[in-house]
Amino acid sequence: MKEFFEQFKAFALRGNVVDMAVGVIIGGAFGKIVTSVVNDLVMPPIGVLIGGVDFSDLFINLGSKKVATLAEAQAAKMPVIAYGKFITNLIDFIVMAFVILPGHLDEQTEKRSSPGSTYPLPLLQAARGSRSYPLPSLHQCDCQRR
Repeated sequence: MKEFFEQFKAFALRGNVVDMAVGVIIGGAFGKIVTSVVNDLVMPPIGVLIGGVDFSDLFINLGSKKVATLAEAQAAKMPVIAYGKFITNLIDFIVMAFVILPGHLDEQTEKRSSPGSTYPLPLLQAARGSRSYPLPSLHQCDCQRR
């Protein structure tokens, strides 16, 4: 059992695992911040522009009993489609994507165009293999003009 814990400790303290754990913790905190921005700063003005709509209370009642709010429907355990929460979560996702995606794309572009590579994509470089001859260029054509 002691050997198991020693192996687990060695695994957990490797750089990649610790980096991943830090990323998950920071990502969770960042997610809460984005959720707050969407719920508290973005959605209220959109609701006002649309005519005083509170997105968190938009729902379709699938039950037979009439209710005025989503909270009442959920308290009565009625089946509802809470599309207002879906719209809020969708905007939350879009904000997160716009924040995270550019950094990820820059990182991927940097990996593809590493120095010393004559090919822009790793797949093409792998397909080339160990051959050292250059690809033909259109400017090196021996064609005669007529």
